[in-house]
Parts: sequence; C-alpha cells; structure tokens
Amino acid sequence: MSWWRVDADTLAGSRFVTSPLAEAVAGLKTLHRAGASHVGEHRWLGAHLAGYRDRLAGDPVTAALVGAGLGHRWNATFLTPTPVGDGDPTFTEELEQIRATPPAVVRADLTESLNGSLPGLLHRDDLAERAADLLEWVWTETVQPSWPRRRRVIEADIVARTARLGLHGWATTLNELRPGMRWIGEDRLQVTGCDSPPSELVGVQLMFVPVTPNQSWVCWDVPPVDGRRTLPARRYAVVYPCSGVLVDDDHRPVPKALAALLGPVRAELLTLLDTPKTTTQLVALTGRPLGSVGRHLRILREARLTRRRRAGRSVLYYRTAAGQVLVDAQQSGTGAAGSVAN
Repeated sequence: MSWWRVDADTLAGSRFVTSPLAEAVAGLKTLHRAGASHVGEHRWLGAHLAGYRDRLAGDPVTAALVGAGLGHRWNATFLTPTPVGDGDPTFTEELEQIRATPPAVVRADLTESLNGSLPGLLHRDDLAERAADLLEWVWTETVQPSWPRRRRVIEADIVARTARLGLHGWATTLNELRPGMRWIGEDRLQVTGCDSPPSELVGVQLMFVPVTPNQSWVCWDVPPVDGRRTLPARRYAVVYPCSGVLVDDDHRPVPKALAALLGPVRAELLTLLDTPKTTTQLVALTGRPLGSVGRHLRILREARLTRRRRAGRSVLYYRTAAGQVLVDAQQSGTGAAGSVAN
C-alpha cells in the first residue's frame, strides 16, 4: 500500500476545491475506459464515446499518448496536474500547466507511468501540446455544456463533506472519499492499495477535489529539475468522485402525485432529503434561489415533514418519519404515476 504521513497543521489547513481541469481529466478517463457506473454516466458515454474514438482513430500518436499516460502503473504526472487551489482558475488557465510541461519531463512521466520503455511513436517533443489539445476537446465537446450543473453538484458535495467533517471528524470523512483510502492512525493516511514509498506531508498544501465522473486519483506537484521530478512536492491533492445521488447528471425523479400534493418545489426538496442536507446544498442541487428554498423548507418543517439540526456551523434538514412515509408511499407507485420535470 501507499501512505502519506500528514501532520496536524497540514490536515487542519487542507481544503476542498473545484477544478474544471480535473473534471475534464475524469471525463477523459471515463472515455478511455468506456465504462459507466450509473445511468447518467451511461447516457453521457452513449453521446460522446463514438466521437472520442473517431478522434483518436485519426491521430495514432495521441491515441498512444493516452494509452501511456493512463498507463499500467499510474497516471503520468504531467497529465494529472495538482490544482492550484487559489482563486477560481478557468479551464484554460489550468490547462496551461499541461501545455508548459517540457518535452523531456513528459517523456520521463510517460515512461514511469508505463513502468517500462517508451514506444518509439512517442519519442517526440509535441506530446504536451497534443495532450492539452485532447483535453480541450473533451472539455469543449463533453463537459463544458453541462459545467454549470456539474459545478452545482460538486459544490453540493463539498458542503456535504464539510458537514460530515464537523459531525464525525477527519478519519470518517477521509475513509469515505475513494476506494483504497483510509486513515490508519499515527498521522498516516493510506491513499491507495498500490505499493510506493511513503511521503511526508509537512508544511505543504493538501487539497480534496470532487469530480462528477466515477473516477479518482492522487497527484502531487513536483517541480522538474534537469528533466526529472524529485520529491518533496509543494502541493498534494486527492481527486475523488461525488457520492450518492450527487453523481447523477439529472435530478432524482419527483412523483407526479407528490408534486400535486405538496407543489413541485416542496416535493423536489423532500425527495432530495434522503440524507440530511444544508440549505446551501439544496440550493446547489436544485439551482433555485436561496430565498425560495428557505421558504419551502419552512413550510415543510411547519407541516412536520422535515426537521433541522445543527452540525457545527451548519444547519442540516432531514425528513421526519411522516415525511419518509409520504415519500416511500409515492415512490412505490412511480411506475404508474410517472415523474414531473424540474
């Protein structure tokens, strides 16, 4: 296994951040592996996989580059750069990290990813530009059209993780981020089941980066020296998939009968409260104004269909037993009742 020793100050200063580039890389990984983990991802693959394969079929160098970059050992470092974590960088700004990678470093990263020799087709100096062009295509054609919705989903996940952190602490929160990750005590965080030397995270920046595709990886920012990378790194990141309902690109269906009984907005909110959520999270999930969400939550609470409780600095809303019975009764009949558009 591979683990990091994370000191208390680094953990306390860690942050959840959004990254358009990480979302595009996760999309590239999904296209490369051609596997879907839920209905929304299956639909997305159906819409874009043929176009992706056609693009690579006409560009064998880039096809070989992707195969090597997402290779047998781990991801090529230059292809999965660590988010900057400061401000709110655009996709284009983040992509410059890849475009600016020196050719010798790209080839070294690919060789390490393959855990072997680099194919002759990839002994060239334009690989960073080709990788950036491919990711720009993935972003423009498959991610950017739904980025506002994806970003709301990501922000909702961050709110949920932060609330869980306040309730249960770091160990529980980190154990649930990605497969193979768990807190093993004594300041040690197991980050993957693969064997690699441990890293000391002291005085560095640690970030947690949610993405909507069901993909995850760890990365670190190791400045190249004379064409090679040597630890220690300055920034580390764990990229992880959004959890539960948040991974779907569509809202959970709202039964027509429930919408007719409560109104479409209140029915939608009650349906989303399968797990406790904050007002901010519900705003992110629904895309509705804060005032509207707050007003409808108050009505649901006055009707004793929901309650609220404080978790650290957050207030979480959840269904009461009466609210649960109402949703269960309606959802059991959705085959006949259908659903209402949001």
